[in-house]
Amino acid sequence: MASKSILIENAQLRHRPAGELVALHILDGRIAALEPKLKAKAEITLDAAGNLVTESFVNPHLHLDKVYTLDRMDELALQSYQAAGMGKAMNAIELASRVKADYDESWILQNVRKALDLAAKNGNTHIRGFADVDSKANLIGVKALIKAREEYKGRVDVQVVAFPQDGVAREPGTEELIRESMKLGADVVGGIPWIEFTEADAQQHVNAMFAIAKEFDKPISMLVDDAGDAGLRTLEMMALSVIRQGWQGRALAHHARAMDLYPKPYLQKVIALLKQAQMFVVTDPQTGPLHARVKELLEEGAFVCLGQDDISDAYYPYGQNNMLEVAFLASHLLWMTSAAEMDILYDMITTGAAKAIGLKDFEIKVGAPANLVVLDAPNVREALRYHRPPVQVISHGALLEG
Repeated sequence: MASKSILIENAQLRHRPAGELVALHILDGRIAALEPKLKAKAEITLDAAGNLVTESFVNPHLHLDKVYTLDRMDELALQSYQAAGMGKAMNAIELASRVKADYDESWILQNVRKALDLAAKNGNTHIRGFADVDSKANLIGVKALIKAREEYKGRVDVQVVAFPQDGVAREPGTEELIRESMKLGADVVGGIPWIEFTEADAQQHVNAMFAIAKEFDKPISMLVDDAGDAGLRTLEMMALSVIRQGWQGRALAHHARAMDLYPKPYLQKVIALLKQAQMFVVTDPQTGPLHARVKELLEEGAFVCLGQDDISDAYYPYGQNNMLEVAFLASHLLWMTSAAEMDILYDMITTGAAKAIGLKDFEIKVGAPANLVVLDAPNVREALRYHRPPVQVISHGALLEG
């Protein structure tokens, strides 16, 4: 996508006093200047009218191959996942896997396009998208997501995760399918070790996925401890593997819902490991009744961000790839309602989420890539209150139309 020069005037930036407006000049896809007043010439001039201009939004966790599949099945998986203190989460995954019996690249791609069009509208310019890889899905979802990634390049960047949703030890042949996915061009090695039946199998799962990540020199994303069982320990397994393999800054843990039940001494140990591993935790409190203990993680200096997780699938009936909506919901669910906490939530859908998926220089500064949104709100509180789509979205230096 060709990028024209852009001048944004009368922009309110975060962390600047209200009314202290600036202008931003975007040239060759990057922020070329940022001053109170600029006389630069540009092919496109936008007036922010005193409203917020911020980094665009980042969704580090979306099961992109399964968006809009709820209508293809009953609600049994949804009910199992969200009920009984998440004690039946494994059963929910088994129920949800039925949709893969009808997997076809054509309808998956159609659904993915719908979700990515919404992402562009809502200023969500970067997504880490998961595709199930197993004996039922085979490589169908991965191939669909790779096609979508190329189609939307420059508008919405998609990192394709090859995800062994139904396990590795319990699904023979999946390890080789993940390897084939990486050869096809997947960007990230996935994992879900807690789904295995034994601790030894869970460790085998972690070891196998880290071996593939090292073989292809790729980052890794694992769903860990996603059930109401305080005895689950795959977050710890993952963090230890990151440290031992030297994969610091290249590993992302998702969910970790069992953390909600951890005793305090064990939580402190896990947080120490997370910090040593330089590992972000993605939490999606809106999609399940348990969630990572965000406030305690933040208080101890650990890294946390927010994800959409699902859009109208077997686990969650809503979602529109709107990270402001996700932050709005999280503000209630996590009781983060002070001005300082709202700012943290905003970081968790922008700069923090960007770091979590390995994006560099994802901030408003001279020389940085121009991934920006112009909102219709003057501050973070109002942006969260209404969580409306941005007035303008700039992705990779280009103004998105429509």
